[in-house]
Amino acid sequence: MFKLSFGAALVRSLRHRNYRLYLTGQLVSVCGTWMQQVALSWLVYRLTGSATLLGAVGFASQIPIFALSPIGGVVSDRYSCRRILLLTQSLALFQALLLAALTISGRVEVYHLLILGAVLGIVNAFDMPARQTLVNRLVAVEDLPNAIALNSSMINAARIVGPALAGVLVAALGEGFCFLLNALSYLAVLWALLAMKVSESARRAKPSLSIARSLVEGLRYIGRNAPIRTLLLLLGAVGLLGMPYITLMPVFAAKVHKGGADALGLMMGAVGLGALAGALFLARRKELLGIGRIIVATTVGFGLGLVAFSYAPAFSVSLVILLGVGFCWMVLIAASNTVLQSLAAERMRGRVMSLFSMMLIGMAPFGSLLAGTLADRFSARVVVAAGGLCCAIAGLWFARLLPRIREAALPVLIARGIIPDPAGPAETSDAAVVAAEAD
Repeated sequence: MFKLSFGAALVRSLRHRNYRLYLTGQLVSVCGTWMQQVALSWLVYRLTGSATLLGAVGFASQIPIFALSPIGGVVSDRYSCRRILLLTQSLALFQALLLAALTISGRVEVYHLLILGAVLGIVNAFDMPARQTLVNRLVAVEDLPNAIALNSSMINAARIVGPALAGVLVAALGEGFCFLLNALSYLAVLWALLAMKVSESARRAKPSLSIARSLVEGLRYIGRNAPIRTLLLLLGAVGLLGMPYITLMPVFAAKVHKGGADALGLMMGAVGLGALAGALFLARRKELLGIGRIIVATTVGFGLGLVAFSYAPAFSVSLVILLGVGFCWMVLIAASNTVLQSLAAERMRGRVMSLFSMMLIGMAPFGSLLAGTLADRFSARVVVAAGGLCCAIAGLWFARLLPRIREAALPVLIARGIIPDPAGPAETSDAAVVAAEAD
């Protein structure tokens, strides 16, 4: 009976047909995405041997997310997220095809990787807010935490398979074959999106505000909402100071542990396995109560894990530590995603989630560029350890503010029926929701 209830809790969001289609398409596509990321990192390092250029390619692919994702959020609030994704996924397919053609033909240069990375970053700036917002519309509100956690589980299952497969394929066939498989994987997402039956009748009428004013409106909303604002600042710090460890992973594989693309694949796979465990941990949770403490614990754990990874004495030890890093990272991201989607007003959700992408992914290019430059001057170990220590400190800062954050968030969550009212079934008016959101 325990197994039955655990299984039912773990996959309850799969009762929604549209969500099943979405998850299936994403599983195939994200596996290809991770293959491309590992192959691309190895290709850059093989061509240049430079940590600085690793950081530069990471910067080129992620800086458009920082610059354009707020506009992507406005677009997601105005138009059909499904149609936006059909366009962005098609463009990502062509980007991967071009990258494969250049690499397989032997004509690829670093400047090609910089340009194509920037193109993919522009696509992702519109893709990510639309994808985050679409998930909210595919399931019932009570299934949202489970849907987000299952989506994270899928991403990290692919994160295990993709890098490991990339390591084998790069050694046997070269990086270009990984890029080609990634291009083909986008067909699964396009099929899933076309097969969905998503009602467009609920879309709002033509907006009266310009894009610039809509951006300002979204920033004011976030600025007045203490829980959303504080959580986004925490994610910005983690994105800037913690995420660059992924960019420097080829340096650890090649220089620190004297390995090759297969070692890089194993390291990325270890992160993915830990992250999968973290996503499954969240998927079985049925409520938001206590999630603030989870965010604090995983932020501190992620930071200290990076410090330990930086000075791991052996490759096997670093793999074990990366399991913990991946677990903490995914629980932090999935929990924060759930909180933001639960707190954000419907008409603002796209803009809030665009800031989520901006803080988490958009800050990473600045960190990647800085980390790559500092790693060439000092060492990758020192840079990653320093970033991890700063993340742990940011987690303690968030812990100090947690009581006030909880006090401001509770009225919104109770009014929307996401958590029960501890005072009883008293009525909560829309005015209470508005007041809580404007705190």
